[in-house]
Amino acid sequence: MSVSDHSLALAAAGGDREAFASLLARHYDRLFAFAFRLTAARAEAEDLTQDICLALPAKLARYEGRAAFTTWLYRVAVNAAHDRRRRAATQARAAEEWGDWEQARQAEMAETAEAVDWLTATLRALPPELRDTCALVLGEEMTQSQAGEVLGVSEGTIAWRMSEVKKRLRAVATEERAS
Repeated sequence: MSVSDHSLALAAAGGDREAFASLLARHYDRLFAFAFRLTAARAEAEDLTQDICLALPAKLARYEGRAAFTTWLYRVAVNAAHDRRRRAATQARAAEEWGDWEQARQAEMAETAEAVDWLTATLRALPPELRDTCALVLGEEMTQSQAGEVLGVSEGTIAWRMSEVKKRLRAVATEERAS
């Protein structure tokens, strides 16, 4: 005599593993076919069916038997498909936003690298005393007084040198924009 789906579902809800295995054996192919119709892709249908099978023991604990077991199982499958679609959409949005952020970050890094390269090349073209002064004041963040001590010149000389560095950098930038 064949045991009804309702009886198997109630037994499985109570922890009967054989009843659960019987339900799966009886409905797995139907569940997979339905999942395939919901997703229209074999791999997606396989994943969805596995998700449903993994969640089924917990879901069976709430099975009340007011509808036929297959009706209830289809409802579980539809809900699982909706959840899966929502997760996929959320992940796609997050990936898209991440992609935009990453592209902006890469562009900013390239712009910064280009500016550093320009500044490095321009500073290399300066006379050594201006380059040394610039390295201490800007690179090491020394005061003009401290830089003067290190280089053995007055604070006024450091101020003049930094003014000269700025003037030369502006001249190079202006010349490059004009060409």
